[in-house]
Amino acid sequence: MSRLSIITAPDSRLTIKSANVDQIDDKLRKFMTSMSNTLKFSSNGVGLAAPQVGINKRVVIINSFQDGERGETQFFVNPKILHFSEETVISEEGCLSVPGYCAEVQRAKSIRLSYLDYDNNQQETFFTGFFSICLQHEINHLDGILFIDHLSSTKKNIAVRKLKKLKKLSNAANII
Repeated sequence: MSRLSIITAPDSRLTIKSANVDQIDDKLRKFMTSMSNTLKFSSNGVGLAAPQVGINKRVVIINSFQDGERGETQFFVNPKILHFSEETVISEEGCLSVPGYCAEVQRAKSIRLSYLDYDNNQQETFFTGFFSICLQHEINHLDGILFIDHLSSTKKNIAVRKLKKLKKLSNAANII
């Protein structure tokens, strides 16, 4: 059971726009399974995008929750949002690549999404509520956008300073 290392901000690799996947083959499925294992072992992660583990491909996974228990992992390859609802919601978001920081972000309440599933089938599905928010968050990663990029410059600067401090402390602990 392979687990991947999660890249944390302010790493510049998180700002690169990801390339489309040409083909869903056994190699990509193995990678997506490793992403799923990585997400399952994270303490509070709901979704994960390939750039967060250093792969610049348009792959997203979401782990649904039911009654507080992890559910089935859903796979989205080359996801494209076809429609955003006009109605928006504000919800608190966190991110595995921005550890220890949460903030309120405004997003569309629902979306219509086109994507390839794990078995290479073309899908077009309507998502609403929490699942819609998670997908928008993860698809932003594919475009090099972090949730803190949706914040005011003041709040974003606070988050970045906190992340740099955590990285510095982590690096110092690794030296000792």
